[in-house]
Amino acid sequence: MEQRTPEPGPTRFEGAVPDRSEQRVVTIPNVVSVLRLLLVPVFGYLILTRQDGLALLVLMISGASDYLDGYLARRLHQESALGRLLDPAADRLYILCTLLGLAWRDVVPWWLVAIIVARDLFLATLLPGLRARGYRSLPVHFLGKAATFNLLYAFPLILLGDGDGVLAAVAQPAGWAFAWWGTGLYWWAGVLYLRQWRQIVREVPAP
Repeated sequence: MEQRTPEPGPTRFEGAVPDRSEQRVVTIPNVVSVLRLLLVPVFGYLILTRQDGLALLVLMISGASDYLDGYLARRLHQESALGRLLDPAADRLYILCTLLGLAWRDVVPWWLVAIIVARDLFLATLLPGLRARGYRSLPVHFLGKAATFNLLYAFPLILLGDGDGVLAAVAQPAGWAFAWWGTGLYWWAGVLYLRQWRQIVREVPAP
């Protein structure tokens, strides 16, 4: 009886970004992402100089552009490997910039900065093993997105709470609630990324 060779199915790691991914660079979504990145130092300066109203305005513009670049990438069919790297990079930079600025102003403790930064440094140690197998990044987990969402809401609210009045009294506890949930989810997602990394390292041989 003739045996048929099964057709190859989708790779188990198709959510990861391999080096052979589409390498388009100059696209409209990527331009939006780069402009968003250029606003990071502006945002940091505004926080350090206590221009909180303008800092929050920049953060709102950044949030709108975050939605816009994803929408344009899907609408115009301009997804790219670079775009998948720029978007989370911008999120992390805004989180780090806000954290450092608020810690410098003694609004948040430095140990909270250390906990969040340690998670990103931990994931950075996994990159050599991925790149040796032809991958640039791990597939984004929904918990990672939820953690980033919480942290991106937490620190603007904490910033609003660094003042007087009814708005500050409401914003401060809400901001800290988002911060604690976001930090916990951030590390939980880190553990899940470690499991994905181990699976790739076990099943994809290094050249």
